Amino acid sequence: MAIGLLGNKIGMTQIFDESGNIIPVTILKVGPCVITQIKTVLKDGYNSIQIGYGKVASKSLTQPELGHLQKSNIQPLKYLKEFRLNENLEQFEIGQILNVDSFQVGQFINIRGKSIGKGFSGLQKRYNFARGPMTHGSKNHREPGSIGMGTTPGRVLPGKRMAGQLGNKLTTIKKLKVIQTNSEENILVVKGSVPGKPGNLLSIVPFE
Repeated sequence: MAIGLLGNKIGMTQIFDESGNIIPVTILKVGPCVITQIKTVLKDGYNSIQIGYGKVASKSLTQPELGHLQKSNIQPLKYLKEFRLNENLEQFEIGQILNVDSFQVGQFINIRGKSIGKGFSGLQKRYNFARGPMTHGSKNHREPGSIGMGTTPGRVLPGKRMAGQLGNKLTTIKKLKVIQTNSEENILVVKGSVPGKPGNLLSIVPFE
């Protein structure tokens, strides 16, 4: 995995390309992120870079979180995320600032975040189940139907698709194209949609 950045979704809009075609895009505020820890195989058993994002007051963090950052003389940060690296650790150092310049126009990226939560949903909306008959005295319109067998093992098997929470889970959208970057305001414009509502925390990683 390559090192990525953290950011927030601002919202969607549309832009025109050179040919006059409309492109749906999502605007992201990415970084600046700070390298808070560098892990190595000799010391930790694997190579990785930990980054922090989002300045907060000291009172918003726990004592262990504060101690971890103060050990490297880094200001309080709300979010920490680790990215595995196999090589090229020597080009990074603790306290180094990473921003939107890490990405280039035309590059493909993966974006991971929590999808919009839609609450408790039935099987038709959650899994696209077909409904039952609506006439001839049927009372099975949007019911799940049989959920198990009467013979051995005679129980509901784990993982059975049933009604429940829809959305609000980690989702990854792969191979989104970078359309524009703005290093002054840390803005990244990507083609297509990304998970979550405006303000949603996102992890942006180069596509490999």
